[in-house]
Amino acid sequence: MPYNKNVYVEINGQMIGPGKRPFIVAEMSGNHNGDIQRAFRIIDAAKQAGADAVKIQTYRPDTITINHDSPDFMINEGLWAGYRLYDLYEKAHTPWEWHKPLFEYAQKIGITLFSAPFDHTAVDLLEQLNTPAYKIASPELIDLPLIQKVARTGKPIVMSTGMATLEEIEEAVEAARSAGAQDIILLHCTAAYPTPPEEANLSTIKELSDRFGVMAGLSDHSMGTTIPILAAGLGAVIIEKHFTLSRKEGGVDSAFSLETEELTQLTAAVKEAHTALGSPAFSPTNSEMLVLKNRRSLYVVKPVVKGEALTEMNIRSIRPGNGLKPKFYNKIIGKKATRDLNFGEPLDATMIEGGI
Repeated sequence: MPYNKNVYVEINGQMIGPGKRPFIVAEMSGNHNGDIQRAFRIIDAAKQAGADAVKIQTYRPDTITINHDSPDFMINEGLWAGYRLYDLYEKAHTPWEWHKPLFEYAQKIGITLFSAPFDHTAVDLLEQLNTPAYKIASPELIDLPLIQKVARTGKPIVMSTGMATLEEIEEAVEAARSAGAQDIILLHCTAAYPTPPEEANLSTIKELSDRFGVMAGLSDHSMGTTIPILAAGLGAVIIEKHFTLSRKEGGVDSAFSLETEELTQLTAAVKEAHTALGSPAFSPTNSEMLVLKNRRSLYVVKPVVKGEALTEMNIRSIRPGNGLKPKFYNKIIGKKATRDLNFGEPLDATMIEGGI
């Protein structure tokens, strides 16, 4: 069942939903590289680039995994091959003592900051900081108790669906709703880092909205800006993209993150793509009114005296479009002129005996 087109989700005073331009989220993740000053600069840069929000992640290595050396806890493939899970999360996490100054700084410069909690203690921390919304990351979509705890806060929930089956998404949505969530947005996501374009499957965005009766957007891990711009053109209400100051400076997510100039280009292009969606139009637009005269119409191409028959020799369909529409041509041929008609006059109904 489609969601109610008149209902919007509000995050920190900004309305998100149909007809509104996409809400653009710059995902900091671990791109702060362990430096809080760099985290501040990322927030600054996201603001300057036109993003609506910055998202961080709230966990500690011990709340997301355990310090263990068995093969189960080793990453053997992909971007982070060779890392132990514990070591990767130690490197990537945003220290909890940073959270308050980061939230305060974002509020000071006028950009929304919110976070993805990865366990119940993270939700408790974020509630103390009055986060305006919550993100459920793709791997946590199956953690229904976590989703229910977030839902009970009454804050908007944005849930990524990477790797998930229809059944798992349905369970997550139901868990949120059963715990009282009113504002749910699903983000289509391909949890591959980076995402190959052929696996983007952007048509899923509308399918999520239609199947689950919620608004939908995109959490994108592809290289560049093409795919999120296309998503905006398909009606995504949120676009989330990883963001860094410089890929050359490294970081656990830097390889598939946008830099400032790219995020600036993305925000402008997403706004343009949204504007281009417009609404169904079956009449001339304001701009088209200027070129309506370039249509064909019926003109007098040879002088006609009063009472003379209109023929293919003295009436033609030509440009400009100031005369009768060409669809009347066969109907008026053979009828007589009501007055003398001059070469180059646009034909109208008053010139034809019996009219049209």
